[in-house]
This record gives sequence, structure tokens and C-alpha cells, in this order.
Amino acid sequence: MKKYKTASEIRVGTIGYGGAFNMGAQHLREMLKAGMTPCAVAELDPARLEVAKKDFPGIETYTSVTEMLKKSDVDLVTIITPHNTHAKLALQCLKAGRHVVCEKPLAITTGECDAMIAAARKNGVMLSTYHNRHWDGNIMRAVQVIRTGAIGEVYRIEAHMGGWAQPRDWWRCSKSISGGILYDWGVHLLEYSLQIVNADIVEVSGFAHKGYWAPRTPYKDDTNEDEGFAVVRFSNGVWLTLCITSLDSNPKEGHGVLEITGTEGSYVMDHGTWKLIGYDSDGNRVVTSGKNPPGEGWRFYQNIADHLTNGEKLVITAEWARRPIHILDLACRSAEKGRSLPAKYK
Repeated sequence: MKKYKTASEIRVGTIGYGGAFNMGAQHLREMLKAGMTPCAVAELDPARLEVAKKDFPGIETYTSVTEMLKKSDVDLVTIITPHNTHAKLALQCLKAGRHVVCEKPLAITTGECDAMIAAARKNGVMLSTYHNRHWDGNIMRAVQVIRTGAIGEVYRIEAHMGGWAQPRDWWRCSKSISGGILYDWGVHLLEYSLQIVNADIVEVSGFAHKGYWAPRTPYKDDTNEDEGFAVVRFSNGVWLTLCITSLDSNPKEGHGVLEITGTEGSYVMDHGTWKLIGYDSDGNRVVTSGKNPPGEGWRFYQNIADHLTNGEKLVITAEWARRPIHILDLACRSAEKGRSLPAKYK
């Protein structure tokens, strides 16, 4: 893999600009903050390309990925497009000898991840996923507290997000485009959980309810499940449940709840707050709570820059990013087959 003397030598670009959450500008600004040099944007919408030119004066703009790879000397490409396009675009860039970061999720299927990892290895380039939430304040604090033994031996994790509401009329609500209801926030909650469970994945069981919201959406038969549920068994006896739902009339408090249960207590976190529940020597229930510290998502691209310049260990490897996708893929296939499926990757 090519090493760069300084981060500024790493010329970076995006496939996709604007759209949801203005992610194109966000990625380029974060890469710039890490010392890398924004140089190119590929985008189908001419209006968004004009915005990119205003945001980053002098940046190269292209209306196709093929044109960008042919004419630009961009070193690192971040893919900011719908989930079902990640694998195809990543393979195109990897085979052209470019480093690639995919917006999460890395891909939709395990097979797509495998093909992307193989292409990165063959072409001697880096492949990663934008798991900037690896450094969210809530999970960093949770990992720190749990490692002190504050809740004893962890044996169960419950990840939950949702409520009762009709899905929005956009691509994230399409099963074929998004991968399903579990893929958006579910991949974040799984990545949080996998930081806590230090064990191999053994098997996954998936469950789904579908059909309630579909007639009311433009996608009809291609609408996401109303609710997706997964149970993951680990080799050390820990089990994890993941539920993402749009049919929950009695949702848990908070946005993106993770409840980690141990032999001596529980740790509950959402995006903004945490709660530690335990017992004193007299058996009295003791609850403490507080606000989570701020996140440090900037570390993602800083780690990328340090990896490509100084050989620092890559935190979000493609193999790490494949783990939550493998769980989601198995969960969807398990729900269709009506039985648990063994894990291929641990």
C-alpha cells in the first residue's frame, strides 16, 4: 500500500454530494480537518455540483464515477450514495487503485462485503466504512464503565429503536435499496454492541413483521418491514437482541437505546443520557444517571490519515465493518427461512 509523507498529499473526493443531511460537504470538511486535500466530486445532479464548487472553490466536478476515475488523480474516495449502490461503486474504485470509504452500511450482503475486501487486498488499497459513531460519547463511556466491572459479567444486550409512525417516502424506506428496516440505525447499534461483546458470533435468528405500512407508501411491495428483530448468540454465552420498529406503540425512552445487563447491574444508554442500575450491600436498588460526554467522530478521518501516512493501525477495518452486515444479512435470511442460521464470520 502506498504511504504518503504528509496527510496533505492524500487527495480526496466523494461520490455523491448534498442530498440527505448534506453529507458530501460534511465528509470533505472532516477530511480537510484531518489534513487531507479535497479535490473531486462525482454527482449526477448538476445543481449539487454547483453547490460543491461554492463550498470548495476550485474542486473538480464530474457527472460520472468513470469520468472521475479516468481524469482525476484522487487517492481516496468516499461513497455517499444509497446502500444498494455501495458495493458496485466501491468495486469500481478499488479496481482503479483508489482507497475507499463507504458511508455505513458497508454493503447490504455478506457476499458484497467479501467481494469488496478481496478487491481491496488484490489492488493493495484501503477499504473502510464511515463508522464515526464508534467514537460517540455514549458508547465510549459505556465501554469504559463496563470494563471496570461496575455491572459484573455482561450476559445480555438489548438494542432498540423506533416508535409508531408511517415510514417516510424516500429510498431508506425501500427494502431493495436500503436493505430493510434494520440497516440504517441497526448497523450503528450493532457496532456499539460489538465493542462490548468480545466473542465470536455463533448464530443469528431473524424475525420480521411486514405489510401494515406498505399499502400507504409509494414502494408498496418493496416497502421496508414494519419491524425487524434479531437475536445473536455469541461463543461466550452472551446474547444480543436488536429491534428496529415502526409499529411500537409503547417505545422505550430515548433515541437509540442500548441496555447492557450484567450479573451485578445494568447500564442503559441512549444518545444523550446514561443510567447505571445496581444494588448496595443491603440489597437496595441504587440508580445513578447523567449526560453522555460529547462524541469525537473527527477521530475517524484522523485515523484514516494517520494510517495512510504513518502506518497507524486502522480502527474501522473492512473486516470489522463486515461483522454487523453479516448479522443483518443473516437476520434477514433467517426471517425468510424461519430458522436460525450459523455465522460464517466470527
